[in-house]
Amino acid sequence: MKKYVLISIALFLFALSCKDGPQLKQNVSGKTGEVIVVMNKTYWEAGPGQALRAVLAVDFPYLPQREPLFTLFNIQENAFSSLFQVHRNIIVCNVNPKLEETKMVIQQDIWAAPQIVVTISGPTEEGIAQSIESQSDLLRNAMEQAERNRVIRNAKKYEEVDIRKQVVKAVGGSPYFPTGYRVKKQTNHFMWIAYETTYTTQGIFIYSYPYRNEDDLTLSRIVAERNRMLEKEVPGPLDNTYMTTHTLIEPSLRWVTYNKREFVEVRGLWDVKNDFMGGPFVAHCFYDKENENIIVLEAFVYAPRYPKRDYLRQVESIIYSFEWQKD
Repeated sequence: MKKYVLISIALFLFALSCKDGPQLKQNVSGKTGEVIVVMNKTYWEAGPGQALRAVLAVDFPYLPQREPLFTLFNIQENAFSSLFQVHRNIIVCNVNPKLEETKMVIQQDIWAAPQIVVTISGPTEEGIAQSIESQSDLLRNAMEQAERNRVIRNAKKYEEVDIRKQVVKAVGGSPYFPTGYRVKKQTNHFMWIAYETTYTTQGIFIYSYPYRNEDDLTLSRIVAERNRMLEKEVPGPLDNTYMTTHTLIEPSLRWVTYNKREFVEVRGLWDVKNDFMGGPFVAHCFYDKENENIIVLEAFVYAPRYPKRDYLRQVESIIYSFEWQKD
């Protein structure tokens, strides 16, 4: 029998708006990056489970140590009680020979809020595995967006308003910064904003450089401008030490369209020249037509004692929240 893969994403459109609505359901449980997978053990160890792990449990890119994109927990169908139903990220796989087609449906806030629930159902385990593989980008992006929206929602609800005003004045727009972020440094073309604890730093750099031609958004130019700016503005703990870009592993570059904005994403590792500090970073670089500049929003993490994935995902979500100031 011919199988059709149907994708339902209408209910997922809330992800693009990030609007705060009345919370009629209890808050979600679970940690950032965790996903509950409701699936019988037989299927978890076979094609469907293997397909999910290949999509969601791959290495998070550009971290100093290996960490999965998401941490998956398998729950048997008969154990999927109310305790697990309020988890933040849920995938339900249903193999039922009576079904005629394979479907992947993405829904929100079924048992709690803000929650994402992905249901993959079909007559055979092979069909479900194939559906996961063929819709891997959709599934991965849906999970990433759900985590991102939670951070942005929190940042808007508990915003450091004065920081946003400073950034808007400097570059014409700003991300939303949640409670606890502080401006560490500001010069004519550079801002350094961070949330710091005793052993961790989640930082954001905002800077610009003049636009000359299309080469200004190539990897070589972006990295060169980054190194030039950070050598000048971000000194290390000792003399002749400063932040720079790790050279043994070349950063990656890709074009991204998000919320009607187009930008270049550069992801890599940072070092401190002549020192041993380092960590991951991700930068969004885009053209400011009005001022003929390239604006860079960079998120970075320093957390030598801890895994970096969740720290980076949080601060990266903040730069995703950038909005131009409306007239």
